[in-house]
Order: sequence, then C-alpha cells, then structure tokens
Amino acid sequence: MLNDILDQLDHDKDMALARLCDYLRIASVSTDPAYADDIQRAAEWTRDRLAECGLDADVRPTAGHPVVLAKTKTHKPGKPHVLFYGHYDVQPPDPVDLWHTPPFQPDVRDGKVYARGACDDKGQVCCFLEALRAWRTVAGDLPINLTVLIEGEEECGSVNLDQYLEENKAELAADVAVVSDTTLWDDGRPAITYALRGLAYFDIKLFGPDRDLHSGVYGGTVPNPATELALVLGQLLDDNHAVTVPGFYDDVVNVTDAERAEWDTLGFTDKQWAESVGVDQLHGEAGYDTLERRWSRPSCDINGLYGGYMGEGAKTIIPSFAGAKVSFRLAANQNPETVAAAFERWLHDRTPPGCRWQITHHGHAHPVIVSTNSPYLSAAKRAMATGCGEDPVLVREGATIPVIGSFKTLLGIDTLLMGFGRHDDNIHSPNEKFNLDCFAMGARSHAALLAELANLP
Repeated sequence: MLNDILDQLDHDKDMALARLCDYLRIASVSTDPAYADDIQRAAEWTRDRLAECGLDADVRPTAGHPVVLAKTKTHKPGKPHVLFYGHYDVQPPDPVDLWHTPPFQPDVRDGKVYARGACDDKGQVCCFLEALRAWRTVAGDLPINLTVLIEGEEECGSVNLDQYLEENKAELAADVAVVSDTTLWDDGRPAITYALRGLAYFDIKLFGPDRDLHSGVYGGTVPNPATELALVLGQLLDDNHAVTVPGFYDDVVNVTDAERAEWDTLGFTDKQWAESVGVDQLHGEAGYDTLERRWSRPSCDINGLYGGYMGEGAKTIIPSFAGAKVSFRLAANQNPETVAAAFERWLHDRTPPGCRWQITHHGHAHPVIVSTNSPYLSAAKRAMATGCGEDPVLVREGATIPVIGSFKTLLGIDTLLMGFGRHDDNIHSPNEKFNLDCFAMGARSHAALLAELANLP
C-alpha cells in the first residue's frame, strides 16, 4: 500500500506544486491589519484542501485571526490519534525592493520555488496536505485518527492560541503531535529535532530624573540611568560567561554521554559555524563546546539598548531613562516563570540609588525535550528514512517554538518535529524559497509516517 501511495505522490507532483503556488499567492501577513481579507482567504483555502482529503474541516474564530481545525470523520479503534500543527500566516515581505521577483507571485526556477511563506510554513504544511491527499486517493481513507490545527497568528506571537488550546482541550486530545516547521541538518541530511530551548523575554527600563538634564550642570551629582543600566547589565554574566542570577542553573538537565557521542557524528565544526556569521572566534559559557552551548545550555542575551540622545552629532544630556531588551534561552527542565521571578529579584537587588525599574514581560515559552526512545520518535525515524532515502540524525535546536511547550503543558503531549527546510531558505528575509526536492521528501516522509504510526502496537 505505501509504495502505491509514494508512486501517487510522484505522479501528482506537478499538480502538488501548482497547489502550493496557489497557496503562496495569498498574502496572509498576520501582523498588518491591511491583510485581513488575505488572512481569511488563506484560512478558507486551507479548510478546503483538508476537506478534499476527506476530513471534516472548519474555520474557527479566535480573539484574533481564525484557526483551521479538521478531524477524521470516523474513529479507528486501536489506532493512535495524531495532532498535526502548522500555520498559514506569513511574515511581512519587506523590504520588497530586495526581492528578485514579487514576494506573492511564486517563481519556480533552478529546482526551487521563491515566495514569502515558501518554507515558513506554507510549503511544509503542504508536504503534509499532499501526503493526506495521496492516502485519500489510493486508500480511500487515512489509517490513523487525525486532528489538524493550522493557525493564523504564529508570525505575530500566537497570542490567542493558548486560550484556544485551553478552551478546546477535549477536542484536541491526541497521543502525539507532529509539526513541520524546522530544518534538515546542515548538509541537507534529514533530521528530527527532539528538544527546543525555552524563552523568557523582558523589556526593562531604568528611570532617574524626571526630565533630561544638562550633563555639564548636573553631571556627577544625580544618577545617570544610561550609565547605571550599563553597570547593572554588566553584572549579568561572570568571567566564565555564566549567568549570575541566583538559582538560574538549578533545574538544568545535563546532556548525556550518549547524546554527545551522537553529536560527534554530525560533522559540526566551530570553524564553519564562525565563518557562517562572519566572526573569527566563538565565545560562550566556559566548559562546554559549541553544540552544548547552542542546544543544551541556557543563555542570556541583551537584544537591544536604547535611551538618551541617539541622533547624529552630540547632545550633552543625562537622560531621564534608559532601557534594554533582555532574553533568556532556557534549557530542558527550566521553568520560565521561576527564571522570570529570579531575574526581577536580581534587578531590584541592584536598583541604583535614586532610580526605579519598570519591567515588562514580553512572553515566555517552556523548553521541551522528547525521549529518543519514544515509539513515536522511532516511527518518525523509519518514516524519514523511507521518505528521504537515508536515516535521519537526531538533533536539538537552540531556538524556541512556543506552541510545542504549550502542547506539553496544556495538552500533555509530546511533539515530533520533522522539518524539511534548509538553512539557506531565507525565512523572514527577502527571496524566501523552498527546494522542490525538500517538498517531495516532506510529502513522502509524512505519507510514510502515517503508515508507521498505524502499525504501532
């Protein structure tokens, strides 16, 4: 049966590309209200394609952009229930003048399709849709119980998704989730991501005098928020580049020797990593190699600094306030609420004389890690080997996908991250693309995954 389904995918590849291009023509930018009609069109397009695959599909309202929810029509006793997640919204195309072709007019050339959303995430969603279509065409039905959730606010923070998950727990109940929103390994080898770091993000402002002051008249007599903020932020890391917030590392789970041995086979080099970002030396927490610092250790970054005079030339003032954007990437088992509370205490313990803090939380996400011995992950490995022609490597990712943590904390399920993008796909940048061979590998792998999951005991 599976061979027939894979043959159907190959037979239908031209029509599959045409459907993907139709999807990419919809300018479903979620951050700009001017695209509201396109958001609705994208949701309806997604619903209609899921219905063509034999699912009951609806566009469901939220407090923001709608979600698309689809379910298999009949329950299959003894078969697992899978929740597939993706998003139909895309990033703004700006700066448009740097695109070689218009961002919402898909251009197929050199074995790639160029358009906004080509990889993130419409192309990867379509990998799954095409797998469903092939199963429907050949077998007449899907071999597992399936719920599909495609949202329209991922690119603007998924601000209403947690509430939707909380309010619809029963309808979203599943054994495992599947998400395609990650990448292949660096040289194009298939990869399954089994862990993501979490996030705690802050905007902190330090206020001093009630107005900007002349630094000649007042300098040396009143607190300068910009100077004091720099002094405080300078205490965040010690000489070993370790975070100094008390208790920060208490819950961190150390990487295992088996994981280190697996990572040693990946061919990763510090030299290539440094060259990829234009630096001649890497730097980070002492005592850990680059992959450990990137994947399994927490970190702290100052993402931006502002305040005072920032125009051309000179203006001699003591600013009334200064601010910084500060984020913590969190390792497995760290709790973002615990880290947030500890950081606030750390700041208040260092409040400079004559100053006060204003601390704004800009969201958080839990880290996630899936057992590499999970039967679901083993099924995904076999499926990707079938779909891609070689065994996938198991990797972690230093970035954060908040919904994955929400699936764990709100729905109680782990997630399989099967991604088919490449690191050069220019997601969020001009000239975003998706390789057609990656499109084919994704559709084949998802088709094989359905078969593998259906055969689990």
